[in-house]
Amino acid sequence: MKTRDILRVKGEGVLHTVAPDSLLSHAVGVMVEQDIGSLVVMEHGKLVGMITFREVLKALHANNGSISNLFVRDMTSKPETVGSDVDVDDLRRLMLETHTRYVPVVEGGAVSGVLSFHDVAKAMLEEQAFENRMLKGYITDSAA
Repeated sequence: MKTRDILRVKGEGVLHTVAPDSLLSHAVGVMVEQDIGSLVVMEHGKLVGMITFREVLKALHANNGSISNLFVRDMTSKPETVGSDVDVDDLRRLMLETHTRYVPVVEGGAVSGVLSFHDVAKAMLEEQAFENRMLKGYITDSAA
């Protein structure tokens, strides 16, 4: 299974982005309203970072519970990225080794989606369920 397959299982969705000059409180509002854990930070059509709830929590802690005067650019980290042809085992290894929960999939300089640890687990579960159904069908046909 490749990253493109996981994106296909996830479904074609909207890529949620934010500009680096946005207030962090705005980014948090988008994340809450959309029920997502990360935003892709884009500037002039290019990926410049990711903002996740991890960065938000760090900012809250560092600023005594206030994020009202912080900008996305102050919290943005340069994310690990993968191409659409990366094997799922390599993606899982990358996510585990770097403690990354969200990885943008970049093809030809454009972000085609973001894969979360949840997306990877769901795709793997669906793949295993499919394989189990196929094996059970094979066993049933062979026994007949």
